[in-house]
Amino acid sequence: MRDEGLGSWPARRARMTPDRIALVHGEERITYAELAARTAAVAAGLRRLGVRRGDRVGYLGPNHPAYLETLFATAALGAVFVPVNTRLAAPEVEFVLSDAGVSVLVHAGDRAGTGPVVREHLVLGGSYEELREAGSGQLPDEPVGLDDPCLIMYTSGSTGRPKGAVLSHGNLTWNCVNVLVESDLAGDEVVLVAAPLFHAAALGMSCLPALLKGGACVLVESFDPAETLELIARHRVTTLFGVPAMYEAVAAQPAWETADLSSVRTLLCGGSPVPSPTIRRYLDRGLVFVQGYGMTEAAPGVLLLDREAVRTKAGSAGVPSFFTDVRLAALEGEPDGRGEILVRGPNVMLGYWNRPEATETALAGGWLHSGDVATVDGDGCYTIVDRLKELIISGGENVYPAEVEAALCEHPDVELCAVVGVPDEKWGEVPHAVVVARPGAEVTEDGLRGFARTRLAGYKVPRRVEFWPELPRTGSGKVRKTEVRERLR
Repeated sequence: MRDEGLGSWPARRARMTPDRIALVHGEERITYAELAARTAAVAAGLRRLGVRRGDRVGYLGPNHPAYLETLFATAALGAVFVPVNTRLAAPEVEFVLSDAGVSVLVHAGDRAGTGPVVREHLVLGGSYEELREAGSGQLPDEPVGLDDPCLIMYTSGSTGRPKGAVLSHGNLTWNCVNVLVESDLAGDEVVLVAAPLFHAAALGMSCLPALLKGGACVLVESFDPAETLELIARHRVTTLFGVPAMYEAVAAQPAWETADLSSVRTLLCGGSPVPSPTIRRYLDRGLVFVQGYGMTEAAPGVLLLDREAVRTKAGSAGVPSFFTDVRLAALEGEPDGRGEILVRGPNVMLGYWNRPEATETALAGGWLHSGDVATVDGDGCYTIVDRLKELIISGGENVYPAEVEAALCEHPDVELCAVVGVPDEKWGEVPHAVVVARPGAEVTEDGLRGFARTRLAGYKVPRRVEFWPELPRTGSGKVRKTEVRERLR
C-alpha cells in the first residue's frame, strides 16, 4: 500500500478489525469493513467526477457518515478535503468555497440554496447515496505521504476574512498520536461526537483518534443535552468531547442526577476553561475533565491538563502535548513572566492556503505564533491570561471583532464601530458592539442586529448593540478597545 495518509485508515483498520463497529448514526451501524468499502466507492465516484490529486473537495452538512467517508475518499485520491461550517451565512460559505477553489461539493441537508457559488459547485447531480452507489472497485493506490496536504480548515482571521489552515496527513496523524498517549483511549472506546466535525477540536481530539484506535464513533447531527444523556446510556458511551457550554447544558437537565453515566471514562473539553461549578457537578457524579488548549493551526492539540491535575491546577491549560513543544516569547510592555505562546511540532500546519505573508508571519522562526498570552509555573503548566488578537471565544466558536466590525460598517447608517467580548454565564463570552451612527441616522439595535444576521453566522452577531456619540481613540486614531471594555463593565 503506497498510501501512508488518512485515506488508507479504513482499509488498514478493516484488515485488523473488520467486524468492529466504526460508526453509529441513528439506527445505522457501520463496521470497519463496510466503512472501507464505502470509502472506496466514494473515491471511485469522486474520480468519475474528475477529482484528481491536489483538487479541493468540500463538504457542507452535519455530523454524518458522509463526512468521514468523503474525508477518507478525498485523502485516498491525494486530493484535499474542505469542511464548511454549516453555521455560516451564505456570503461566508461562498467565500470559503471560492477561496479554497472547491471543484466538487458534497452536501447534506438544505444548504444547497445558500447562494450562487454553492450552486456552481453542486456538480454531483444527485444525492450522496447515488454518488457512493455509483462507485465500485478497489481503493485507488495513490502514493500519498505524511507531508502531503490533507485538509483545509478555515479559521476566522484577524483581518476580517477567514484563513484556511492547511493540515497535512502527518499533522493530523501526529495529533492523534498525542491524544492516544495523553488520554489513554482504548480499542473498545465508544465516542459521542456531538460537537461539529467542521471544527478541528471535534475531529482531531475525539473522532479521528477513536477511529485510528479501532473504537466506535456515535455521530450526532445536532447537540441536544437531554438526548446526550439518553445516548450515553443506550450506547454505553465511554468518551465525550465538548465545550463548557455543552457540558453545563447536560448537567442542567432534570434527569442529570439519576442518569446512567457508569460507562463514561473520559470527558474531553476545550474552547475555554471549565467553570468551577461545572467541574464540581461532574465530580459529584464521579467524573473528571481532561481540559486543554489548542488551535486549528495545530490540528489542534497544544496543551493538556489531565484528570489528575484538575484539582491542583484548576484554571491552568496544562503542559505541552507529548510530541509538541511550547515556549513563551517575551512581549514588550507585558509584565515579567508573561509571553506569547509559541508552538512547534509535527502537528503544526503547513501554512495558510494562498496566504504566503500570513504564513510567514504565523510560522516565523520555525514556531507557530499563537497570538495568546500566557504564564508558566514551576511545574511547566501554562495558564492563558490574555489574547493578542482580540479573539472572542463564544461557546467554543471563534469570533474575531474585525470580521464583525467589517460587516456592521457595511450598513449605510454606521460611521464607526468597535466589537469586544463581554462575559456571559452560558457561552463564556459574547460579542458586544458599540456603534457611532452617522448624523441623522435612524438605525436601531434590532435593525442593526438583523442586518448583521444576513452577513454573519448567528454566533458572530453581537448580543447587544450600544450607540455612543464617539469612541475613545489613541493619538494615532486607533480605537482604545481596552477602554471600551472597561466602560461596558
